[in-house]
Amino acid sequence: MKVSDYVNSFLTKNGIKFIFEMSGGMITHLLDSVSQKNNIQLVSLKHEQSAAFAADAVGRLTGIPGIAMATSGPGATNLITGIGSSYFDSSPTLFITGQVNRHELKKNRKIRQLGFQETDIVSIIKPITKKAFHATNAKHVPNLLEKSYEISITGRPGPVLLDLPMDVQRSEIKISKVKKISIKPKKFHNDALLKKLLFDLKNSKKPIILAGGGIHSSQSLDLFRKFTHQIKIPVVNSLMAIDVLPYNDPLRIGFIGSYGNRWANLALSNSDFVLVLGSRLDVRQTGSQIKEFKGNKTIYHVDCEKGEINNRVLGCTAINSDLHSFLTRITKYLNKKKSPSRQDWFNEINSLKKSFPESEENSKISGINPNYFIHKLSKSSKKASVIVSDVGQHQMWAAQSLELNKNQRFLTSGGMGSMGFGLPASIGAAFANNPSPIVLIAGDGGFQSNIQELQTVAHHKLPIKIIILNNKCHGMVRQFQEQYFDKRYQSTLWGYSAPNFETIALSYGIKAKTIKSESEITKSLKWLWHKPDEPQLLQVMIDTFTNAYPKIAFGKPHYEMEPDLPKL
Repeated sequence: MKVSDYVNSFLTKNGIKFIFEMSGGMITHLLDSVSQKNNIQLVSLKHEQSAAFAADAVGRLTGIPGIAMATSGPGATNLITGIGSSYFDSSPTLFITGQVNRHELKKNRKIRQLGFQETDIVSIIKPITKKAFHATNAKHVPNLLEKSYEISITGRPGPVLLDLPMDVQRSEIKISKVKKISIKPKKFHNDALLKKLLFDLKNSKKPIILAGGGIHSSQSLDLFRKFTHQIKIPVVNSLMAIDVLPYNDPLRIGFIGSYGNRWANLALSNSDFVLVLGSRLDVRQTGSQIKEFKGNKTIYHVDCEKGEINNRVLGCTAINSDLHSFLTRITKYLNKKKSPSRQDWFNEINSLKKSFPESEENSKISGINPNYFIHKLSKSSKKASVIVSDVGQHQMWAAQSLELNKNQRFLTSGGMGSMGFGLPASIGAAFANNPSPIVLIAGDGGFQSNIQELQTVAHHKLPIKIIILNNKCHGMVRQFQEQYFDKRYQSTLWGYSAPNFETIALSYGIKAKTIKSESEITKSLKWLWHKPDEPQLLQVMIDTFTNAYPKIAFGKPHYEMEPDLPKL
């Protein structure tokens, strides 16, 4: 069997339905094999970065590795940002790159390059992959594929890269029994630690759960929801976990961190017991004043990677465990326990929430209030299975104000924080969740990073509802310049421009509309959902100087947010 045929059969056997790619000379054997067998759909994008982001989205939504292919040289290097996104956000992905023929590799020669477009992609991306392999022998490919797949989905999921020289792809191999690799996570059995946790929880007055993206990457969403309703304590969430509880869940408090809901940050600050589930507690959650974040709280931190615990926030009780295993154990343990009501604590939090509505944080706003718009968009978008956000101010407005139901997922670029993530990730989500419609929330700056993928949306007639909050600037950095650079808006407003996205969408054959006032919102959203199965673009004009508020003031603790408001 030809190696490229074997790659196709392996991926098919493991349930892969889509491969995202941009064609190139060094992957022609792979593309031909996949297309000839017709078991897997090849989705051709217009840039390899887009293919990587689309694969990232599929991995997150399905738990099965998203697959992206690229040719050697620039094809492989164009994947790097998407590989990093998968790595930092723990998305199971497998990247397969073509490489020049083995006889064209420079090896130890003291030259820059021997073969045309020869690039040592394996060495380049090792720091941002779980593992990277270069196939030096065709007979090794079956075992390398098995290893790559298993490593990608095991433990903390993430990207694996397999580099295949062109002559390896076209080689014939005899298929013998492939050694099956199974890496099983360690089960959590420390009942003594559980007893201590539950004892401390019982004696707390104001406990809280901080939910992070690890709930999704560990495939623990259902377990998490069962656990929270057993234990009945308030839940705040990081950016990567705004969908772990539906908006109307009485246990859901809100989004915490640098641009979190003010009431959620205050609730976290006032708590005396915190159970951290699947969050790294990076600066975006804690703010820069780490000692203030810790305070006198009792913190239990659950994470599958030991190094993430007591890394920044010191004094936490470490529970180094796969989250799925931990939740499985503690939910069984709780079956015999009765949880106290803590109604006074819930009343306090609800009072905070009523006092600081996020739609009133921008008191001097003109035109469309983005938080108000996001609420309205949420209410009209219940048919969407996934809400995707690009990176920028709109990302924060979405995290603050989205009203997600129990069946909706939220995707964004977290650790990498890459502008341009949104449109390709929406494409990946559309294939993964076909035929359910997808909502994309983007800004004008980020959307221009991968705007070419409108052609992919149009070509496949994907049901993606594209919302562009257009403030005609790079708003998040402009806001930073406003505060710390005396309003010197270089490259965010000065030297920057955005096109009319309505006109551009129409040129791709995608229906489009523009609104400029809040009075137009209701009518435009009815238009957006008149035909749920069609791609559409709604351009929402936002005042250039609208800021993302509230925001933790630089150098201040997480409960001191701008703009300053009267304290309760």
